[in-house]
Amino acid sequence: MPTNKNAVIRYRYIDELLSNRHKRYSTAEITEIVNEKLVRDGYSEVGLRCIQKDLKALEEEVFFAEITRENIAGKECVYYTDQSYSIFTKKLSTDEEKLLSEVLNTLGQFDGLDNFEWLDALKQRLNISEGRRIISFANNPDLHNSNLLGKLFTAISNKVVINLSYHTFRDPENIRQVALHPYLLKQYNNRWYLLGAAEDGYILNFALDRIDDIEPMPSVKYMESDEGLDERFYDIVGVTLPQDAEVEKILLWVSETQYPYIETKPLHGSQRAIRGSRAEQLHKEYGFSDGHFIEIRCIVNTELKQLIASFIDQVVVLTPISLRDEMMGRFEALIKKYITRTQRSSGDINFAPETRE
Repeated sequence: MPTNKNAVIRYRYIDELLSNRHKRYSTAEITEIVNEKLVRDGYSEVGLRCIQKDLKALEEEVFFAEITRENIAGKECVYYTDQSYSIFTKKLSTDEEKLLSEVLNTLGQFDGLDNFEWLDALKQRLNISEGRRIISFANNPDLHNSNLLGKLFTAISNKVVINLSYHTFRDPENIRQVALHPYLLKQYNNRWYLLGAAEDGYILNFALDRIDDIEPMPSVKYMESDEGLDERFYDIVGVTLPQDAEVEKILLWVSETQYPYIETKPLHGSQRAIRGSRAEQLHKEYGFSDGHFIEIRCIVNTELKQLIASFIDQVVVLTPISLRDEMMGRFEALIKKYITRTQRSSGDINFAPETRE
């Protein structure tokens, strides 16, 4: 099945031509007409070979449509054998209905949110009842601004520029605004983020709980993304991509007890275990008598530091030195706070104000 993201759009154009009762088209003519429609709707043109593959997908790989090939006036024309047929009106099989039901029930976890009422309407239209949920997403019922999730989904789906009002936690009273071309909603660590482009094309991300309001700007032309946004996350943990940051090789020691968990749920997609003579050398070099060594290659950002810190003494950064020193500083400050607060609660020291350097 073609993986081109515009395949379904082309299928619709081709479907219209194949079901035309009054005219027969050759593959070359279909290619020409489809390209006219693609350009009109803001998509790139395709070649004859692509259309031939689309026809094969309609006929053999996806929809199993019956297509007739007939020589008319010296050219081979293609059309649906049953002229009343359309891939978009084909009756669903029992298996397809079951699969669609589960998909809608999975999406139904957004039930109750503004702009997602169409889910209930679609279920009623297709006569799909609530079934047993097989897949469950992490859901935060107390998520701040969850009412904006559906509006943002609609803006992205309809390719509408929005005027976004937001604030930072450091300066919550200062409401800022930006014209944003929204591209993607991403969930990380039970929090939703919106990614989109500013007018200069620079990609920005905003946490949903820091967005104050959004207003559609239908008069502003929507700017399509020229990059695969998912690729932005290959080199990072979470959603934060520091400007001009480079991928670094990070060497970590992991305790015996924690290793099975990190081995089966990697810290990053690039994670690999170090074994054999290299591992023996690292044990001697760093003075560890047990544990394992792993290496990841990614950009150091806030989420990575928070993730490493969450393991306390079960994961130790060895290189790069800059990250190791920063993590040491964090834990030293934490230990100091523990000691100070413990001593105060037990009455071992005076309650004099702390001196901050």
